[in-house]
Amino acid sequence: MPIDLASFWAENYYNHPRLTDEMVAVAESRLEVRLPTEFLALLQRQNGGYTAGFAHPMAQPTSWAKGHVPLHDLFGIVTEPEHETAQNLLSTEYMTQEWGLPPKQVLLSGDGHYWITLDYRAGDSPSVAWIDAECDEDMQIAPSFAAFLAGLVPDTTYEA
Repeated sequence: MPIDLASFWAENYYNHPRLTDEMVAVAESRLEVRLPTEFLALLQRQNGGYTAGFAHPMAQPTSWAKGHVPLHDLFGIVTEPEHETAQNLLSTEYMTQEWGLPPKQVLLSGDGHYWITLDYRAGDSPSVAWIDAECDEDMQIAPSFAAFLAGLVPDTTYEA
């Protein structure tokens, strides 16, 4: 059963401002990509933060687990430099260099050791990837952000 997008978000811990068209334009210009409409629709509800707790099933094991990857947060777009947040798409360039990540990624979630990204290496329509910088894992989670959303399940699905 698909995730109810009205119940997708939990806390906006870093108090991100409401998303505007100008913020989207700044992000797309800086990142040199077109962000998926499904992703922007989520950010219109809440501009990043903690999710209600999701996971995405994986056909192959990852450093995280045998059969899934987590989605506990999703980065927003914060254009004001003085607004401190650990959940900002605009940190992609810095974090990509810091962690030695492949090119043409937009970071959606992660903590440095692992990342969920929009992967633009194959062109203008991104897939969603799992990258673990410490374990050299780089694999596709879903062929598109829409498919990624459709595959999400409550993280309680995987609790022991």
